[in-house]
Amino acid sequence: MEPTLVIPTRPARPFIGEDFVLNTWDEVKPLYDNLVERPIHNVDELRQWFADRSELESFLSENFAWRYIRMTCDTSDPELINQFNFFITEIQPQLSAYENQLDKLAVESPYLAELRDKGFDITVRGMKKAIEIFRDENIPLQTDIQTEQRKYGAIVGAMTIEMPNAEGVVEEITLPQASTLLQSPDRAVREEVWRKIQERRYEDVDSLDELYDRLVDLRHRVAVNAGFANFRDYMFAAMGRFDYTPQDCFNFHASVAKAVVPLLDQLAQERKQKLAKADASFETLRPWDAKVDPDGLPALKPFETGDELLNKTITCFGRLDAAAGGTYLSDCLRIMKAMGHLDLESRKGKAPGGYNYPLEEIGVPFIFMNATSSLRDLVTMVHEGGHAVHSFLTRDLPLKPFRNPPMEVAELASMAMELLTMDYWDAFFENPEDLKRAKIQHLESIIETLPWVATVDKFQHWVYETAATPADSATDRPAAWLRIFEEFSDTVTSWQGLEKYEAYSWQKQLHLYEVPFYYIEYGIAQLGAIGVWMNFRQDPQKGLQGYMNALKLGYTAPISEIYRAAHVPFDFSEEHIGRLIQFVWSEIERLKS
Repeated sequence: MEPTLVIPTRPARPFIGEDFVLNTWDEVKPLYDNLVERPIHNVDELRQWFADRSELESFLSENFAWRYIRMTCDTSDPELINQFNFFITEIQPQLSAYENQLDKLAVESPYLAELRDKGFDITVRGMKKAIEIFRDENIPLQTDIQTEQRKYGAIVGAMTIEMPNAEGVVEEITLPQASTLLQSPDRAVREEVWRKIQERRYEDVDSLDELYDRLVDLRHRVAVNAGFANFRDYMFAAMGRFDYTPQDCFNFHASVAKAVVPLLDQLAQERKQKLAKADASFETLRPWDAKVDPDGLPALKPFETGDELLNKTITCFGRLDAAAGGTYLSDCLRIMKAMGHLDLESRKGKAPGGYNYPLEEIGVPFIFMNATSSLRDLVTMVHEGGHAVHSFLTRDLPLKPFRNPPMEVAELASMAMELLTMDYWDAFFENPEDLKRAKIQHLESIIETLPWVATVDKFQHWVYETAATPADSATDRPAAWLRIFEEFSDTVTSWQGLEKYEAYSWQKQLHLYEVPFYYIEYGIAQLGAIGVWMNFRQDPQKGLQGYMNALKLGYTAPISEIYRAAHVPFDFSEEHIGRLIQFVWSEIERLKS
């Protein structure tokens, strides 16, 4: 029998009022004026000031979140787009100036040094950096950037191709739906689908290139206004990267190139040999051969519907709970299900990608994804489920900044969950051989993920730093992408005759458009996740508890301390990365033996 769920309720709003509704900026302004003008006579009043500010910002964050969620669930509804645009154009520009003013009041308070509660030092550190880089002239530019960024989802969300279904009837399908056909054992089908996907993307190459040009130019202007030489340096400050530097990123790139990329060749060579053994006419490994099962088996299909995906994930989380005692992890998803905080299936008009969006007031997040019954969707679901658990574990922290850890920590929550749940994927696969295949495919994807992260991150450093101007970036971008892409790719797969698609394959990466420089976090967190998994394998209860203890910290400690709470090092060295990857590689070999 399932445990009785306690559905969370929104905390009281003693500052903004229980019935506060956002219709215009004029309703919000008096609340911000109150915070600006309020006299503070002692540390207790300062602590209350922080609490009231957090209450207001949590309301606005959740209000914005629902506008974003509803728009991405249906990008074709103009009213939902208008509601989202209203916040971006009418509310957001006003907030920036007030937030800077409030940050200054906080750091200049004579009582600040008396606030010794855990986490305030981290929050104040971020405030000081935000003050340092704030410029009034960047407020309209940030609005322009957000307006341009939204265009990417609309362009890509509208992309479809036509393919015959199982009955032979030609139907229009989304690109996420089409990508599942790349796992077809029929090589002719794979090639047809791959080429159609690439050609559909290529139809919008110029539009996406011009959009990126505008974004690069706007971002560069923001950086220069703030006194930085380039947008890369600005973003390291804006993202609060206090715990590592661009040089650490370069070290990561170099370590991955030495410790991981050679394994790509081994995997590709093995794939080529297996495919050639089954097909006498097979000579060259091509991009459309990357996702098919090399033994000629049909694609794994762990679920049929979004409901089945959710229910099986709940079962999987329950099995993980049982390994350490309790029901916490599975209860998180049950609560989200009861509250309707999920939209999982792919459909036309829905924005691409997947996310777990924290809802700051209620503390119960929303999971969005484009499931099409693939193994990748299973992994995405447990990944976003890890983010969701993180939201639950931090929901009772007293201030909004405490509940918003940096992405290096947020992605540790999600990527570790992929590995922690893996031994319980029999909830999805009754056949032991299918379960083994799923594990192998996922572990091999880790070998593939780290080089891809290095590729995307190194490309961004080039775009915003190496190119002398945004115009240079536009001119030299295809060649630079190809050079970096090939540095972190296997040498077995042939792109001959497909170079025009290869040169623009970066355009499929949403992060480059919507969240610049948010990508190295996946690589950092992947390393941490492997460490958490190694700990769990040695002692399930201790390993899971360390993981949850780290997540409970939210952002009340530096990244290195949070990783230490999970009993994993924060280390980009070739030696450390090599040790982790060898653990993954040994697991792959064990499963294959």
